[in-house]
Amino acid sequence: MKVAVVVFPGSNADWDALHVARDVMGWDARFVFHKETELEGAELVILPGGFAHGDYLRTGAIARFSPISDAIVRHAARGAPVLGICNGFQILAEMGLVPGVLTRNAHLRFECRDVWVKVEGEGRFTKNLTRGTTLRLPIAHAEGRYHCDDETLARLEGEGLVAVRYTAADGQPLRGSTVNGSRNEIAGIYNAGRNVMGLMPHPERASEGILGNEDGRRLFEALVS
Repeated sequence: MKVAVVVFPGSNADWDALHVARDVMGWDARFVFHKETELEGAELVILPGGFAHGDYLRTGAIARFSPISDAIVRHAARGAPVLGICNGFQILAEMGLVPGVLTRNAHLRFECRDVWVKVEGEGRFTKNLTRGTTLRLPIAHAEGRYHCDDETLARLEGEGLVAVRYTAADGQPLRGSTVNGSRNEIAGIYNAGRNVMGLMPHPERASEGILGNEDGRRLFEALVS
């Protein structure tokens, strides 16, 4: 599989994403700089985590207008897979490729720890995972609180477009606490075509046994299952 890892000024998880795609999964992966205009035949596009353009204005707002954006939008429109991780999720939302916005965490703190998420919706990145499967994944964000209007939320829930949801380790709803204040504890969503996923946790940082956790690798494996 040919993979394009898009690099924006301020990306800091680009090497992590490239390593997993190239060295762990064995795919033909390369960086694509944000000023390029073509994806050069990539089958999978990954928008990695970080702080694109320093998160000035708001997260992802400047990256949305990078020259590579039009190619990403065309790629998604063809039904090809796009994965936006953390800052990449924020950029996807600004591009309009997934609905909603990512805002400041409800408690106004940067969160950097492992969390549990439960698989809810079926799509390109979860098709090999049974609904209700729990995954332990790391998060690292200050603006990961997912928000949308009531109509959008009802559509996401009704159409099964919530990909993964923050949960307790046993898959039960969180009680008395919340990871970041996201509506309905949403951690990741699909677009209507289920080929674009925005995900706040970092699966690329939990894809190798040497790190003590390979849960994240299962999301990448879904693409070739």
